[in-house]
Amino acid sequence: MGKLSVVISAYNEEKKIEDCLKSVSFADEIIFVDSSSTDETVEIAKKYTSRIFTRPNNPMLNVNKNFGFSKAKSEWILSLDADERVTLELKEEIKSTIEQLSNRTIDGFWIPRKNIIFGKWMQHTGWYPDYQLRLIRRGKGEFPEKHVHEMIVVEGQTERLDNSIVHYNYDTIFQFIQKLINIYAPNEAEQMLEKGYKFAWQDAISLPLKEFLSRFFAREGYKDGFHGLMLSMLMAFYYFVVFAVIWEKQGFKSIDDKDILKKTEAEFSKAHKDILFWMGKERIKQIKNPIKKSAYKLLKRIV
Repeated sequence: MGKLSVVISAYNEEKKIEDCLKSVSFADEIIFVDSSSTDETVEIAKKYTSRIFTRPNNPMLNVNKNFGFSKAKSEWILSLDADERVTLELKEEIKSTIEQLSNRTIDGFWIPRKNIIFGKWMQHTGWYPDYQLRLIRRGKGEFPEKHVHEMIVVEGQTERLDNSIVHYNYDTIFQFIQKLINIYAPNEAEQMLEKGYKFAWQDAISLPLKEFLSRFFAREGYKDGFHGLMLSMLMAFYYFVVFAVIWEKQGFKSIDDKDILKKTEAEFSKAHKDILFWMGKERIKQIKNPIKKSAYKLLKRIV
């Protein structure tokens, strides 16, 4: 029968860590890697496990997670963050899955994740099912340690589980902006440059717009209501900040373009057309009557 180690890495998470630990109390062992917390995080963790390791608070979070993997003794490892919870349904699925794998060569499982953002489960806007590779066979996978938000890399075959991790993501706007400025935007900018991104000032407009269109329309953020609209706009702002960081890394490159006003007008004109296109497309999807749908499509062509 397969045994399970849960690995959790945390820093100053006294408000959230107990619920996380309670949700995985069924595991054969809990490896807790504390990133030199200054609050009551460790004292709370001691109630659930004796296998606690203190490490420096490395800004590259994956370093401490991989350290936790190296300390696990069970055949299977579940990687979890302090703001995540294992549901009863996921608990039962994990237990039954690893018990039945003695003769199969599966080395990892992707788990869907429910993101609770500003108090609401975001079922659209690109936040669900948000599959995360978190359940792995010991010795078969680890996190890359170069960038934030990278997935575990597994050597062998992977499959998907049905039940979800619950992720209590952003609680406040301040938390969103703080993480954006201090962690995510610099990291994203660095990744884009490493992949060969070529600076173009027009991207100050186009990058945020593309993200908004992708979130609100293509990934149906409007179905999440006002939360979907606000998160789509915040993610657009995210990419505006990413571009600004790239500009900074380019030495605040001066743009000596005599036609900058005309080109800016053209960018916003294109943005206006893109928004109208997506508005029309989503309206058509919502029309159930085939005759009305055909009439609306014809009218859009004429206009």
